[in-house]
Amino acid sequence: MWLYADIKTLADIPRLYAQTRPDKVALVDGSGEISFAQLDDRSNRIANLVADHGISLKSNIGFLGKNSALYFQLLFGINKAGSTMSPMNWRLAAPELAAVIADAEAPLLFVDREFLPLIHAVQALGLSAFQVVTIDPFDRGSEFDQALAAASNIDPRAPLEAEQAALLIYTSGTTGKPKGVELTHRGFNFMRLCEHLEPALQWQDSDVMMMVMPNFHLVGSGLTIQSLYNGGTLSVLPQLDPGQLIKVIQRDRPSIVALVPTAIQMILDHPDAKTADFSSLRLVMYAGSPISSHLLARALREMKCKFMQFYGATESSGAISLLRPEQHVIEDENKLKSCGTPLPLIDVKFVDANGVEVAEGEIGELMVRSPSIFGGYWKQPDTTAAVLNNGWYRTGDAGRRDAEGLLYLVDRVKDMIVTGGENVYSAEVEQVLAKHPGVRMCAVIGLPDEKWGEKVVALIMPSDGHKPTQDEIINHCRQHIAGYKVPKEVRLVDAFPMTATGKVLKRVVRDELAKAAAKV
Repeated sequence: MWLYADIKTLADIPRLYAQTRPDKVALVDGSGEISFAQLDDRSNRIANLVADHGISLKSNIGFLGKNSALYFQLLFGINKAGSTMSPMNWRLAAPELAAVIADAEAPLLFVDREFLPLIHAVQALGLSAFQVVTIDPFDRGSEFDQALAAASNIDPRAPLEAEQAALLIYTSGTTGKPKGVELTHRGFNFMRLCEHLEPALQWQDSDVMMMVMPNFHLVGSGLTIQSLYNGGTLSVLPQLDPGQLIKVIQRDRPSIVALVPTAIQMILDHPDAKTADFSSLRLVMYAGSPISSHLLARALREMKCKFMQFYGATESSGAISLLRPEQHVIEDENKLKSCGTPLPLIDVKFVDANGVEVAEGEIGELMVRSPSIFGGYWKQPDTTAAVLNNGWYRTGDAGRRDAEGLLYLVDRVKDMIVTGGENVYSAEVEQVLAKHPGVRMCAVIGLPDEKWGEKVVALIMPSDGHKPTQDEIINHCRQHIAGYKVPKEVRLVDAFPMTATGKVLKRVVRDELAKAAAKV
């Protein structure tokens, strides 16, 4: 049943390939190449370094840095030490990051030198105490590398339980309180099984996958773990930079890359794309939003490879459904709006507000039953219980299933906005807006945007005697939340359409603004 029976935890990935293909390149980035043997050796040293810092088993150990080969060495090393890796969002403002670190109860953070000013600002807030190890991912002669060289390379083989979290990834809830999603070793293993049974996800021994999306998102860490599990080579970019990505495609010749549609558009629009050689690519995987027929036609013409959409949630440990390459029909714009059909071993259904399954074609909340579902929200049993019911996970997404079995998402129950592949929860932004003295009432929605997919729009009913400007509101938000969460547009309104219980009817607001935009 299992593709690699010897892999029972993430820590077993470098162990297996250090024995079976020690000289194959596992990771390549701006600092050079790392073989599977070196990955195993360096992760052993990291595990012992963690122990030397007096860290207890099953601790959540933070990582604050951009993508690099070192990130994966730390991931496997922390797991080998019997602990959990928690990659943190370096785009957060200091107060947001401080809340995440305190919630995770992280006793130790590995911090890229680039983000030391941010972590010092976090420490100044005094929400929690933790040790900091400074890393230089692209400097092989750094103090950190010297410390690794002095550490033991004997695998400590600390005990790891299948239900223990391998990764703790944070996602903001609708209330703005951070939620740590516990992704277990068992869940990852079952996710690999679902993929192994899926014909559209077959890996080739020569595959090179390119990592572009951030490590603190599952689309960044999850798919890359899939590549390493299958013994593939991983080409790692620090972050999305279209020009740099095109150059690295020429250098590393990746066969698979995961992006969001916005990134695909940015790459094709870059001047270097006209002369770029994309011939190494056999598959572009994308997520975050559907792809338009216009963009797909252009991408197929210029990149000359297959495209596959995957839909999932952090809580699902990976993909829930796929819109497979053969389902990408340019002439069928409606089908391109689908997120496909589930992977093997994964069941889905749409239910009404009472949890009763709705009929085909009717809209309901999407529920998922999967062997890879997350272990729970870290120290939030009530929140966990609210989304898990008899083995089914409530996604918070509303949608329908058509006669062909294709799934369509029509709205987000939790009012989540997807802008440039980043998830933004309206309630989180609204809480910041409410702190401004010129704001009496506010509502945050997402509106279609050609560049970002959706843009964050703030509608504000001013306080008496105030008329805040757009620049004033944006500058206020930038002090409290990450840049991608800051509204790109601010509109003043006299009143909001309200429910009988005093809630803003956001669907009505969105529809009215969409109609107004269509008339322009």
